[in-house]
Amino acid sequence: MAADLQGRRVAILAADGVERVELEQPREALDRAGARTEILSVGEGEIQARDNDLDPAGTFSVDGLVAEASVADYDALVLPGGTVNPDKLRVEQDAVAFVRDFVESGKPVAAICHGPWTLIEAGVVTGRTLTSFPSIRTDLRNAGADVVDQDVVVDKNLITSRSPDDLSAFCDAIVSQIAGTSVQEEAQEEVSS
Repeated sequence: MAADLQGRRVAILAADGVERVELEQPREALDRAGARTEILSVGEGEIQARDNDLDPAGTFSVDGLVAEASVADYDALVLPGGTVNPDKLRVEQDAVAFVRDFVESGKPVAAICHGPWTLIEAGVVTGRTLTSFPSIRTDLRNAGADVVDQDVVVDKNLITSRSPDDLSAFCDAIVSQIAGTSVQEEAQEEVSS
C-alpha cells in the first residue's frame, strides 16, 4: 500500500545550480504520495537547474524565500545536490539557520549527493551516520560524521544518498520517513485528547 502524505507539506531548499533530477524526482514522488511540495530559495523568481553539474537544464519557479520560511510550517525538508547549489546555500545565513533548525526539530531532512554540504555548515553532522557523493566524504568525516558507502542511509531524522543513481531508494526513504512521522504524530494527538 502506498504511503498517504495528504496534508503534509515539504520544503525543498535549492538555489541556482541545483541538479535537476535530484529536485525533480523527489518532488514527483512526494506529490504522488499526496504531499504538497514548495521550493524555497535565497532569491525570488526562478532557479537555474543543471544536468551533470555543467549542462543547463531549465528552471524551477521559487515558491518562497527561506528567509521568510518557518520550520513549523513544514513536515520535512529535502536538500538536492549539484555542486553549485549547496555551495551557494552554505554561505547564506538564512539557509544555514533554516537547515539547522529543521534538523534540531526532529522532522525528516533528506540530502543527496553534495546536499550534505549544507548540513556540515549547519553543524548537525557530528556523530551521525551519513552517505554522500564521494568527493565530499572527507568534508563529512572532518565535521564528525561516520561516513558509509550505501545507496541510502537513515540516521534518526537524517536521510542521505550518494548520487542520482540512488534516487529510487532515496525517494522511497523520504516518503517512508514522512509517513512514519505522520503516524507517530497522529498517535500522540490521540493520546493527548
